Amino acid sequence: MRLTAFTDISLRIVMRLAVVSGDELLTTRAAADVLAIPYTHAAKAVSRLSEMGLVETRRGRGGGLQLTAAGRRATVGSIVRRLEGEHEVVGCEDALLPCPLRAACRLRGALRQAQEAFYASLDTLTVDALVTGPTRPVLLGLSVPPRSGTGEPAL
Repeated sequence: MRLTAFTDISLRIVMRLAVVSGDELLTTRAAADVLAIPYTHAAKAVSRLSEMGLVETRRGRGGGLQLTAAGRRATVGSIVRRLEGEHEVVGCEDALLPCPLRAACRLRGALRQAQEAFYASLDTLTVDALVTGPTRPVLLGLSVPPRSGTGEPAL
């Protein structure tokens, strides 16, 4: 199974926020720059993560993003399920190309079982557990790359 780019970006943002210390806030712009993702994509992901109750956003001067307690406890499986939706791996009912085998096909059921096994394996891992060990220092070491031509870090 391949995750959408949106889910990938969302998980990277959650991981980065999980290692931010105390009351420190990370802006959406800074998260996008540090994770090397387009700002518009990061903003959409942050909006969705906020709707899900995983990320708290504060507007204005001194504002930014913070992972909520629920976000820290969330399993990767639950996050991926909600971001990916309830889509099946194959589109047997596709209106443009309906599959002539759908009435007797065993593949659809097998793929559904594989998808659930995939999610179940991710259900064993919380966000906090995801960012321990060697991952934590790498995430903390990510810095904002300099803007081209200025030599100055992006703000």
